[in-house]
Amino acid sequence: MIIVMQPDAGDAAIAAVEAKIRSYGLDVHISRGSERTLIGAVGDERKLDPAMFDPMPGVEMSMHVVKPYKLVAREWHKANTVVNAGGVPIGGPTVQVIAGPCSVETPAQMEAAAAGVAAAGARLMRGGAFKPRTSPYAFQGKGVDGLRLLKDAAAGQRLPVVTELMDVRMLDRFIEHGVDVIQIGTRNMQNFDLLKAVGQVTTPVILKRGMSATVSEWLMAAEYIAAGGNHNIIFCERGIRTFETAYRNVLDVTAIPVLKKETHLPVIVDPSHAGGKAWMVPALSLAAVAAGADGLLIEIHPSPKDAWCDADQALTPAEFKALMGQIKAVAAAVGRDT
Repeated sequence: MIIVMQPDAGDAAIAAVEAKIRSYGLDVHISRGSERTLIGAVGDERKLDPAMFDPMPGVEMSMHVVKPYKLVAREWHKANTVVNAGGVPIGGPTVQVIAGPCSVETPAQMEAAAAGVAAAGARLMRGGAFKPRTSPYAFQGKGVDGLRLLKDAAAGQRLPVVTELMDVRMLDRFIEHGVDVIQIGTRNMQNFDLLKAVGQVTTPVILKRGMSATVSEWLMAAEYIAAGGNHNIIFCERGIRTFETAYRNVLDVTAIPVLKKETHLPVIVDPSHAGGKAWMVPALSLAAVAAGADGLLIEIHPSPKDAWCDADQALTPAEFKALMGQIKAVAAAVGRDT
């Protein structure tokens, strides 16, 4: 950490800052310039926070030199991490596609969806057993029964499953039912008790970006999981909230290369929630792959018009199969495969 002193800061103010730094077990390096004095904290600066120093007499500003997140940062782990998601590698040379319906509805719907996922060449299946909805009167999911339907349908096609965990009290049930990848949704990105809980298991976690979260806040949320011991983390960009109303969310394509620079962990994209309309999904999917995404999370439904939630953004199995061909072409163009 660097503390910049005001031009008129006296020796007493400088000594007070030095004493505070040393009280946390760090060394101090003082550089006296012609106009300002810079005080450097040498050691594990994560023990310090700018708020400790900014109010002190004589301090103009203070700033971290290293990232506040350590376990997920690329500066401490140069090689890309490949996460084993139920036997499917995410983060390697292959762009992986996770597909399935927004919500688990019926056995017939899930069996048809699983068949569509497998036929198109995707290697993981998604489905919501527990659904966070804006309205308390909207369909909230089938709960534990939904987990069973998801697992049974996916097992018929030998697909690992991804599903969202909303309540820490349900974590044991997810483990009991053999959920291969736990999804933490956008509304729970900063549910710190939930993040700590999934940090205590080894099941891979897809961490979706909060609606208005900065990249730094998103990385710090992942650090909560990693600090608990679970390093099997996959970031998922799903669009952020802005002033725009022409589409559901703004897909932040820029976040993909930024994250790939900042973290060694895989980055995937959810184009379905970003656009909110099925006709937008192909373009957003291809843009994400071109920008370096390690995978996609796409909603499909055997009959989108009959879907119990998010009907507008779901692709039919035929549309999804056609998109997979396009994804393959773009992936090849950027040196990846599917």
